[in-house]
Amino acid sequence: MEAFFVSTVVVGLAEIGDKTQILCLMLAACFRRPLPLILGILCATLANHAAAGLAGTLLGALLNGPWMRWILGISFLTVAIWALFPDKYEGESREAGRSRAFLSAAIAFFLAEIGDKTQIATVGLAARFEVFYPVVIGTTLGMMAANVPAVQIGNRMADTLPIRVIRITAAIVFAALGAVTLFGDGR
Repeated sequence: MEAFFVSTVVVGLAEIGDKTQILCLMLAACFRRPLPLILGILCATLANHAAAGLAGTLLGALLNGPWMRWILGISFLTVAIWALFPDKYEGESREAGRSRAFLSAAIAFFLAEIGDKTQIATVGLAARFEVFYPVVIGTTLGMMAANVPAVQIGNRMADTLPIRVIRITAAIVFAALGAVTLFGDGR
């Protein structure tokens, strides 16, 4: 129970103000479909944190290395470019809009969380407590507790949010993260 509680609190607090909350606002304002977005975030978080929990319990030392820096840096730069292009949804069916919202959230969140502080925290917590399920469920709950309100706020404020400014800001944030990851001092 301690592993679950600590994991939930640590990741929930670490997620506040994280880049993925900006991503939540952007996705919610663009798609205006909160439920598919939340489900996409949940699936991406479960997949990402399950991999991190497995790595922490079995292979934690393998996540250190220069190859990870390059993968993460390129992923951040890819998301930065992707964020600049608005999606077009005129005339599409309601079902297609839901599936696009779900897939966009799942892919963007999965990529954004690779190497993120919450994924690293999940690895560390799983290694510390030497348990998989309580840590992964706890970290996932912490992520959802921090990001579901951001999706709801983005959805409610969609008409007043400057989507172009949010898109450009998100692109700048992801480009900076990519540059720091690739060319930073490696700390």
